Amino acid sequence: MNTEELTYLTTDELSTRIKYDVRTIRERLKDSVLIEGVHYFRPFGGRKILYIWESVQRDMMSESRDRPIGISAIPMANGGVLHA
Repeated sequence: MNTEELTYLTTDELSTRIKYDVRTIRERLKDSVLIEGVHYFRPFGGRKILYIWESVQRDMMSESRDRPIGISAIPMANGGVLHA
């Protein structure tokens, strides 16, 4: 990806695009599915976080592509899946 073509978003802007609350992004998605260095970075080593829209968009749909609708599975607490 060419860095000149990337779209950088604040947490508020990302929230609007993916329809998740800002708090959910900060507390549940950041560092679990949104990884520093892949989906976001801290410019100049500061506290502010900028999300890379193209990376978020690419990976946001990966689970849906990997497991198409119609495949029945029940997620388990230990991270496994029960196939129904």
